[in-house]
Amino acid sequence: MPDLNGKVIAITGSASGIGLACARACIATGARVVLIDRDADALQAACADLGEAAIPVQTDVLDKDSVARMLPTILERAGRLDAFHANAGAYVGGDVLEGDPDEWNHVLNLNINAAFRSVHAVLPHLAQQGSGDVILTSSIAGVIPVVWEPIYTASKHAVQAFTHTVRRQVSKHGVRVGAILPGPVVTALLDDWPQAKMEQALAEGSLMQPKEVADCVVFMLTRPPNVTIRDLVLLPNAVDL
Repeated sequence: MPDLNGKVIAITGSASGIGLACARACIATGARVVLIDRDADALQAACADLGEAAIPVQTDVLDKDSVARMLPTILERAGRLDAFHANAGAYVGGDVLEGDPDEWNHVLNLNINAAFRSVHAVLPHLAQQGSGDVILTSSIAGVIPVVWEPIYTASKHAVQAFTHTVRRQVSKHGVRVGAILPGPVVTALLDDWPQAKMEQALAEGSLMQPKEVADCVVFMLTRPPNVTIRDLVLLPNAVDL
């Protein structure tokens, strides 16, 4: 049985979807979880549902001042930080010829710049204490170019590059860095999928549930200190990649 007793895990984008499932799974294995999200109402509702082990910290990861306040607030409310999961993200798919570069800009800023800034905000603390975990939510699109989502694919390739290089920089400080790379998951990120595509995927069993990703995140966090899960790829059986 995985054990996170006494640990404090902070997760961005945790008021819904994969982030909320990860929070629930970490709490179930003994951790206290700092839920980080910009949606105050959803954040409070999630924490009320999860109970006393859930600690809300409202943060807009696209706002540098809000991110600067994030770590001090985590430490004030939780007393420590053992792991940070940069999970907040956005999705866009479709034909580039028909795309909206302004929408691309939002996705790229959230998936790349905001993720990197939020990790940077906590890394000095983890390095100074000589231990800790950083997990980034990537995607199978980070290693296999997916033809119907070129912008999203590009953003997750950037996440992979960041994960691998930062891991090698901070390992000497006792900090582990890894990526979780799920295939398609039933979350709000897929809301812009064509209805026919969604119905086909559900019928074929080519979509996973957030809990299945969360279980893998707990696995990553509970490895022995001398082991790093650099990349954990999980796919529905019906996805042939």
